Amino acid sequence: MAKVKTKKYKSQFIYDMLVNESDGVYVLKLVGILVLGTFWIKLVTPVNWLGVPIAGIPVGALVAIIIIRIFESNQFDRKIWYAVLIIISIVSYFVPAGIVI
Repeated sequence: MAKVKTKKYKSQFIYDMLVNESDGVYVLKLVGILVLGTFWIKLVTPVNWLGVPIAGIPVGALVAIIIIRIFESNQFDRKIWYAVLIIISIVSYFVPAGIVI
């Protein structure tokens, strides 16, 4: 059997901070994703691109995807954040929120 290598940390405290985040950090991340997911740049008249009318650009969702990819190290948590972001972005498309150009 092959041994699995684990990272050695100098302190148990640092390891706990990296693995187990507090509830406050989790809620802060959730609020950040919710705010970014609602940011759209909407167009007054839809633009046709390859026959598909485009009425808005989800700028906040694109920024949030990059932020999630950079700051979230656990793959399972990333999947949760992506799901929350997609749902919030779809819902916020239909509400009158965002910048209208």
